[in-house]
Amino acid sequence: METAQRNSSNENELEKQKHLIFFLSNPLSAFIILSNLFIIVGIVFNKKIHNTANYFFLSLLCADLLTGVALPCIPRMRFDNELGYLGCQLSYILPNFFFLSFLTNLLMVHYEKYLCIVYPLHYRNYCIHRCVPFSLLMTWTLPLVFACLPMMGWNDWGENSTCSYRYIFPYAYIYLETYGVVIPSILAIVFITIKVLTIARRQLKDIKKLHRSVQRDVVTELEHQMDLRYTRCIAIVSLTFMVCWVPYIALLQVSVLAMEQYEFSWWISLTLTCVGSGSAAIIPIILGLCHREYTELWRNIFSKYCCNHRARLSNLQKSRINEETLEGNLT
Repeated sequence: METAQRNSSNENELEKQKHLIFFLSNPLSAFIILSNLFIIVGIVFNKKIHNTANYFFLSLLCADLLTGVALPCIPRMRFDNELGYLGCQLSYILPNFFFLSFLTNLLMVHYEKYLCIVYPLHYRNYCIHRCVPFSLLMTWTLPLVFACLPMMGWNDWGENSTCSYRYIFPYAYIYLETYGVVIPSILAIVFITIKVLTIARRQLKDIKKLHRSVQRDVVTELEHQMDLRYTRCIAIVSLTFMVCWVPYIALLQVSVLAMEQYEFSWWISLTLTCVGSGSAAIIPIILGLCHREYTELWRNIFSKYCCNHRARLSNLQKSRINEETLEGNLT
């Protein structure tokens, strides 16, 4: 009787966890997929912005799209599944590869912008600009090789092993990925962003000095607008880090501590897994929507639709007025 009650309570907890995963991860996944498709179509069909920087950003959006597709699978990785060896390996390795490729592409986009801003005269001589296909190939190949290490034999799979992340990803692999790949990549992205903002601040001061020398030390509205734009940029970067990266870093720490037999509430771990992974994947969407050129195609389509709709309404109003005038003349 007690075992039956325990089994029913465990089944109820599993159902609650699955419902929580559904309500947290699926809306985030749908938002990430649709937003990336929105920006990808805007870049692909706008030939004016086909350049090196946007090729890297397009690769980042594709990686983010795959991350959005795999997002509902990430929190389910903590459950044991009834799969064979190959199916079990793929069910865990593919989501890991998608997220690692997303992180690598994000780092590459920041590094490309860093070179463009810091070395504007020598930027075209770097390999990242001269060999774009090779750079993109390495951006996808390195995460694939690292993600496939468990399939190459670095796992704890045995004859009686069930399909669980504990047997697919050994502790050493998770430590290496967390503290040797993911967190250093995030810190590198943060360092590059701070460096770019520092250079932008220095350039802003030089522009203001030249402007004041022309305007005879008078603070103009243009300077206030430049300061306001720089402040907005810092606010967006800080908010993005707090909202997107902090939950994901907390997720990494909780995952590592959970391996060391620390007990956490399933609600905390699942919420961090869904929200942390999803919030990190929202970063390319924020970057894409901040650039008006990426949404120019959709704005043109929307303006055309509005103009046509207004023209139809005006024609209908004119036809009604003409009909009323004709009826008045007849009467």
